[in-house]
Amino acid sequence: MNDQKPQGLTTDAAVNQLRIDGPNQLGAAQTRTWLGILLEVVREPMFGLLLAAGTLYFVMGDAHEGLMLMGFVLIIMTVTIVQERRTERVLETLRDLASPRALVVRDGREQRIAGTEVVRGDLLILSEGDRVAADAEVLQAHELAIDESLLTGESGWVPKLEVGISVYAGTLVVRGQGLARVTVTGAASRFGQIGESLATISLEPSPLRRQIEQLTIRLAWIGAGLSVLLAVAYAWRSGSWLDGVLSGITLAMALLPQEFPVILIIFFALGARRIARQGMLTRRLNALETLGKTTVLCVDKTGTLTENQMRLAALYADGRTWFLDSTDKPSLPEAFHPLVEYAVLSCEQAPHDPMELAILRLATSDPQVAQHIHSDWALVREYELSPELMAMTHLWRRGDSAHDVVAAKGAPEAIAALCHLSPQALDQLNIAAEQLAAQGMRVLGVARARHPVSQPWPEIQHDFDYEWVGLLGLVDPVRASVPAAIAECRQAGIRVVMITGDHPVTAQAIARQVGIAADDVYARVTPQQKLAIVQQFKSDGAVVAMTGDGVNDAPALKAAHIGIAMGQRGTDVAREAASLVLMHDDFSAIVAAIRSGRLITRNLQQALRYTITVHVPIILLSMLPVLLGLPLLLLPVHIAFMELVFNPTCSLVFEAEPATKDLMREPPVPISESLISLRGLLRALLTGVLIGVGLMLFDVWLVSDEASVGQVRAAVFTAMVSANLGAVLLYRREWLLTRFSVVGWWTLLLALVSLLLVVCVPSVATLFAFEALSVQRWAAIVVSALMLVVAYRIIRPNL
Repeated sequence: MNDQKPQGLTTDAAVNQLRIDGPNQLGAAQTRTWLGILLEVVREPMFGLLLAAGTLYFVMGDAHEGLMLMGFVLIIMTVTIVQERRTERVLETLRDLASPRALVVRDGREQRIAGTEVVRGDLLILSEGDRVAADAEVLQAHELAIDESLLTGESGWVPKLEVGISVYAGTLVVRGQGLARVTVTGAASRFGQIGESLATISLEPSPLRRQIEQLTIRLAWIGAGLSVLLAVAYAWRSGSWLDGVLSGITLAMALLPQEFPVILIIFFALGARRIARQGMLTRRLNALETLGKTTVLCVDKTGTLTENQMRLAALYADGRTWFLDSTDKPSLPEAFHPLVEYAVLSCEQAPHDPMELAILRLATSDPQVAQHIHSDWALVREYELSPELMAMTHLWRRGDSAHDVVAAKGAPEAIAALCHLSPQALDQLNIAAEQLAAQGMRVLGVARARHPVSQPWPEIQHDFDYEWVGLLGLVDPVRASVPAAIAECRQAGIRVVMITGDHPVTAQAIARQVGIAADDVYARVTPQQKLAIVQQFKSDGAVVAMTGDGVNDAPALKAAHIGIAMGQRGTDVAREAASLVLMHDDFSAIVAAIRSGRLITRNLQQALRYTITVHVPIILLSMLPVLLGLPLLLLPVHIAFMELVFNPTCSLVFEAEPATKDLMREPPVPISESLISLRGLLRALLTGVLIGVGLMLFDVWLVSDEASVGQVRAAVFTAMVSANLGAVLLYRREWLLTRFSVVGWWTLLLALVSLLLVVCVPSVATLFAFEALSVQRWAAIVVSALMLVVAYRIIRPNL
């Protein structure tokens, strides 16, 4: 650093430049707003039909029916929006915590400002521990080194020693100091460009969402045709076109599986809450179902499989290697004390560099080694790393000693050059260094020398008379939970693939430790190649989940079926591109999420079969009375209540079904496989037809018994609800009430209470066009319900 004090921009110039360039924000455009979430919700076809029916009731002057239908729309929309906005608020908190502040020079003085206020031309003062706020050009540097792993995916630091070299937004200063002039801010930075590229990658719907959309479209066409015919027939018979249109809308509502989206929302919202307790934040609810079908899990190495915290793993001195990977080993042998001592002396006194921190941790953890830490010595001279010599040297003065102590460390080949080793010694050193590197270690060499206090200091490091001391092997440790998590993925038929920007030797060593096959390792991968790899897996038919934390991971995170970002260390761009966010960067939570996804899929199969079964009677009771010349039985409000409230509520019984032991011992369900098999669909339809025919016969009997229309509706509606409750027991894996969850009990209780409320409370019954039932009618309903239970028990073994 030179002695001339930099002036930097003036405040007025900075304000003007901020007006021209805009805030220095990275990835803010990815934030989902209330309006955006609302537009996603209202695209569902069911909302259009409900709005149409509600509007028609208002036109007919029936405000009660119209308001009830609008109320159903409001409830469902509120549940969805509140859940997804809660997730967005958590992400906004993470974004605020991660937003860097910058130390700049303005008006000739140092000022700490928000990173968003940094502009082109600002002078950034870079110090250890700071995150670079914008792309900049280095003007001055003192042992400056940057951790660029969030940008490049490569572990370790990158020296920035030359004037004119670039530093990039989002990277971390791990060593030294520097002064840099900002050249690019915001979306134009390398960090921002990757974030902006996400806009070109479209999000794919989940397989289940795609299946339901296809089913809805088919049923919509069928429903449209049948509804028009029914409307015309009813209008021709009754002479009322408004009633005819209403009957057509009623049939259309009955034909569309409106429960499906509601059940999906409920299942995924509850599933999101469940995995949130396990440390996983869900940004897109339908991601949980896709996660359960994952066949390929692509993982980044740095910070995902590893802790992103260097640890001293091995020492090499006097031809002997000492590994530090066992907690039950005795104290460090005396022969290795000089190696650690001089490694400490070559470190900064208050380091931020992860390798130097690892050296100091080892030195202070061993009492015998700690006595070699000379806190009373004074650092009198430093020789910095340079592109010509990747080594650094410190000179220490020991009170009134006649000699200064010289300690150096750096790349093994650089230290070997300083020591002028013989060919034989150099060969031995290279073999030892290669053996450590093959185990995934980052290798440093250490040397020592003495220099007379009476003589001037040399200009360059080569002028010292160095003596070789030994090698340090440092590793970025694997997270303790990772091997077991990967083993469980393998048992579940999920292929785990490592995609990293790190060196192939290091990547292969980590893969061996965690249990990833050698042919599933992709090393020295650029961000563009990560994206291409994910897209290739997808084109091969795989369901791809991708984990990552850096901005370099963001395009692949968004392109994957499921993007999983690290919440603590991850960048804003990575979190906003992902479907799921690990709140505590715990890799084992991914397996828990996959397990939850599979359980959701399995329980959805039961819930949807149940829904189809109880949906068929609604269709028959909407159509058959009109065709048989009987009074219109079901009104839109009845169908809306059944399809948007009652049936989804009963489906909670299936959502709470516990996992079985074989859940993670089976291969993933193919993405092309329907959630409901043809055989299961036919059985559900047949069961529904039997129930519908039974209810229709009950309707005919009531009409012949001269019951009023309001009584018929109340009695048939009550019988239909009883049939639905029986179907809940039919489709559970356990017969009757064995292993029934607390949620299941509360669901049944809520269903019974809601039925009594709708049928027995006069003010509510009036809204549903119900009339009070006599004791004889209630007795007939109870007998019918008991007959249904017996019928279920008979047909259950064949389902």
